[in-house]
Amino acid sequence: MAQSSKKEGLSVYLYIPNIIGYIRVIMNFGGFALCYTNKPLFAFLYFFSFVCDGLDGYFARKFNQVSTFGAVLDMVTDRVSTACLLALLSQFYRPGMTFLALLALDITSHWLQMYSSFLSGKTSHKDVRDNSNWLLKAYYGYRPFMAFCCVACEVLYIILFLYADEKSPKLFDVSRSIIMEASLVSLVFVLTLFGFAVKQVINVIQMKSAADSCVLYDTKRSN
Repeated sequence: MAQSSKKEGLSVYLYIPNIIGYIRVIMNFGGFALCYTNKPLFAFLYFFSFVCDGLDGYFARKFNQVSTFGAVLDMVTDRVSTACLLALLSQFYRPGMTFLALLALDITSHWLQMYSSFLSGKTSHKDVRDNSNWLLKAYYGYRPFMAFCCVACEVLYIILFLYADEKSPKLFDVSRSIIMEASLVSLVFVLTLFGFAVKQVINVIQMKSAADSCVLYDTKRSN
């Protein structure tokens, strides 16, 4: 019986979406190792890893290989890679605190959401059916909307990383120069700004909603 459980546990590690998750980790390690010496290659590896984030979910549903381990691996990879990029940007731009604040909001919001989902017995942090906020429901309930917001954030960060210049470290100045280029990059940058703003609003709503759920759990337990 124990041997059978071990074999089943091993098979979970070898699920196709989880293997994709390992590849994402390797690409991120490689990308960040080269981020100072080869910015274009870093941007490619980072973005391709982000694309794979959508593929692992697709394969998990297609082959019925949804797992708790896979969900945790996916979230940890997402949060750590974004956190590392934001930390890099905080070194390139002034005020650097802008990116550190975004990092703190991202980690806090998702960690609280994950923990509050665990307390309420949900199998996924994306289950917000009992939440009263329409924007949060739209975000997790309509995949294209969630994909747009997530892609917008990551693409915005990548553009800022590629345009980082020691001669002009001010975030506002670099952002303005990108927009004033009147190029395809400028258009993409403006579009990502909108998705980025929506994503940060959702992060704040999610953080407050998850905190309320934790407080409600404590209240029910004490009664």
